[in-house]
Amino acid sequence: MTEQRSVSDTGWRVRMRRTPGGAQLLQVLVFVLGLLFILLGITLAALPGPLTIPPILLGLYIWSTEFGWAHRLLERAKVSAREAWEKAKGKPVVSGLVTVSGLTALGVGIYLVGRYDLVARGRDLVGL
Repeated sequence: MTEQRSVSDTGWRVRMRRTPGGAQLLQVLVFVLGLLFILLGITLAALPGPLTIPPILLGLYIWSTEFGWAHRLLERAKVSAREAWEKAKGKPVVSGLVTVSGLTALGVGIYLVGRYDLVARGRDLVGL
């Protein structure tokens, strides 16, 4: 009888874990990628509307592929996201207006930073 191998036995993650230091490298890569999405979601929290939820959920999902604690946290976040979505669906016009106004504020902010070179002014102010 020939042994059947599942897809998970031959996946790139399994091969990477078998290499010296591969498991640690994989965890670092997953952590950094997940962290980037979490930080994006936190950055978007300054805007009104539900824009912050998807990147944070994606970051937690990425983390949950390697870390058990992140999987538990993702399950709790999914419940919160469903509740927020149901609340937004209850008032679609208000939710839409809040989201559009947040995106407009983001666009205006980006324009103003570029127009008045606020990054360079901030660096000069701090002394960098």
